[in-house]
Amino acid sequence: MAHFDLPLAELREYRPQRVEPADLDAFWARTLDEARTAAVPTVRRERADTGLVTVAVSDLTFSGFAGQPVRGWVLRPRGTNVPLPCVVEFIGYGGGRGWSHERLLWSAAGYVHLVMDTRGQGSAGSTAGATDDPDAGGPATPGFVTRGIGDPDTYYYRRLFTDAARAVDVARGLDEVDPARVAVSGRSQGGATAIAAAALGTGVAAALVDVPFLCDIRRAVGLTDAQPYAELVTYCRTHRDRAERVFRTLSYVDGVNLASRAQVPALFSVALMDEVCPPSTVFGAYNHWPGDKSISVWPYDGHEGGAAHQEAEQLRWLSARLHPAPER
Repeated sequence: MAHFDLPLAELREYRPQRVEPADLDAFWARTLDEARTAAVPTVRRERADTGLVTVAVSDLTFSGFAGQPVRGWVLRPRGTNVPLPCVVEFIGYGGGRGWSHERLLWSAAGYVHLVMDTRGQGSAGSTAGATDDPDAGGPATPGFVTRGIGDPDTYYYRRLFTDAARAVDVARGLDEVDPARVAVSGRSQGGATAIAAAALGTGVAAALVDVPFLCDIRRAVGLTDAQPYAELVTYCRTHRDRAERVFRTLSYVDGVNLASRAQVPALFSVALMDEVCPPSTVFGAYNHWPGDKSISVWPYDGHEGGAAHQEAEQLRWLSARLHPAPER
């Protein structure tokens, strides 16, 4: 693995032209209005018997896209009786919510932590999922990037990004959460979803975006043959007459376009040897993000994007903005 993209000085200035459909904002407004109208008012929570002593865990089910059920975990520190800041986390490609004890960082740091399951995913040999995707029809390559890609209304990421915005709604309504202090977080696919949630969700206070997928997508497929972008190449090679339709659909979910609509502080990470999500595509979204932002650059990392070192930076950065409750 080597540095293969633009030099860092050029990456910091790289700001691709946004190619947006004229109805981008109307599309998402309609989608979210439909989801909120279809939502079941009651959020189901069941206490999970985990064996954990310092963290209380609930098995969560809420209404996502088209009112469809989405699973998740809610983890909170025990022994607190005041509303806490919350981190809503989205999962990387192929993964699901997994076991609750696999994700203890944010509750250990004094936050309520909502881990959203990823519809239709969670069987790729990593963390297991528990949420179906009822609308997964249509010709597609193996994976998720081309599911329903013939039309923005049927595209997989329309459903997933709507789930994410609804997860923010749900987090802000939890009794133990301060609705003014809700952050979104994710890595890779989860980073793309965090961008979408920050841009489309209501009341997001901060965003943690690690090595995000689905940014500057047309450039990405020309720079890397790694999965999951390779799924798009395979699809367009098979369906040669549909390529422009594919990229039109992708423009509704491209992180460059959505980042420009986010109005909250953000901490990004980028890895200069990342062949999965090339550095320029990450900077493309970052440089279109308005307002307060910073980016951690990891010169010798691949798609791990700083790993535990980045988590340490996130803990410091988010504490300075959301001020979790002090130790009692």
